[in-house]
Amino acid sequence: MRVLIAAGGVVLAGALIFTAATLAAPPQQSAATRTTETLQARLQRLPGDYRGWARLATDHLEQARITGNPAFYPKAEQALTKANALAPQDDTVLTAGAALAAARHDFSQAVRLAERAVAANPYGSTAFGVLADARTQLGDHAQADQAIERMIALRPGVAAFTRASYAAELRGDLAGARRHLEYALADAYQPADLAYCRFYLGELALRSGELAQAQQWYGQALQAMPSFTPAMAGQARAHALSGDLKTALPLYETVVGRLPLPQYLVEYGEVRIKAGLAPDWTLLRAQQRLATESGVLDDLTLAEFEADHGDPALAVRHARAEYGRNPNPVAADALAWALHRAGRSREALPYAEKATATGWRNALLHHHRAEIEQALGMRGTSPARTYNPTFDPALPALARFS
Repeated sequence: MRVLIAAGGVVLAGALIFTAATLAAPPQQSAATRTTETLQARLQRLPGDYRGWARLATDHLEQARITGNPAFYPKAEQALTKANALAPQDDTVLTAGAALAAARHDFSQAVRLAERAVAANPYGSTAFGVLADARTQLGDHAQADQAIERMIALRPGVAAFTRASYAAELRGDLAGARRHLEYALADAYQPADLAYCRFYLGELALRSGELAQAQQWYGQALQAMPSFTPAMAGQARAHALSGDLKTALPLYETVVGRLPLPQYLVEYGEVRIKAGLAPDWTLLRAQQRLATESGVLDDLTLAEFEADHGDPALAVRHARAEYGRNPNPVAADALAWALHRAGRSREALPYAEKATATGWRNALLHHHRAEIEQALGMRGTSPARTYNPTFDPALPALARFS
């Protein structure tokens, strides 16, 4: 599930977090690499610089975003341990801790730390951003909206408007979602921010079935920043949904070579299946093991994958764990679908209803609910094709990217 912060915040995607800038930059040329080296030298001279340690933690998170490697999370934790030993009540230290917790999908801890950061500095817009993200992942949309409103009041711009866009999308207000993204785009001037905003305008078009418009936005995102991998993934997704698998497959191969996120790996595998080729889930399983070893709590990816491509009973266990921690619409859908695939459609129905209760026009969630209702002999109909005429039940991961 997409949660956005640009310009100094995070974007949660799978088990990792991203900033607009770091998603786009090649690792060998990133500002994060240069800053981390300079900062490490500074911290050798000034080991009492607690905000420097917090910045080092943030730079390690940035390296995780660039490389798709969650092994940077323990390094971030080590830096934060030193920062906390020096100034545990500092708002910068607390905000960095909240960002790490969010990156590891410990959203309850992220809320606690972000709230402490806000209490220490009520004018820190970044802390409100992390708070909004974590509240959204916990299914607390009202509190998330309040945090977004406060962020807009403090610092209107790309970071705040993209969050407001996603909040509107969750309510089913696509016009409002697009309007806020246009506000963000009007405010953007850095290549990374331009690419970021154009990419998500492409995502909105894709989820409305407007494939040609989506491709235009993805192309414009890559014009702003050619190394912006999510835009290339968007192009691959649009080609796959249009039936052009021959073009989609090599694009996906490049995407997963650059940034092997679980989301992209599952999409690539499903497109291979659609093309009559065998998928290889080896890298996906390796990434999940690495994420777990790095402290990431990501039962959602495993629940969705096992329900569609593995053991439904195992999917139920993972989905229950995820929903127990983060009762948001995506987790509710994962639990509903896992129960249905395990032959327990009666138990699944209440969760499918919760997943579709916010008004979110997500084709996959409504398709799952209709399948569950039909299995129970109900006369349920899915608005999935109305929401997105190009929706393909054989490629569920492509619809999950929202």
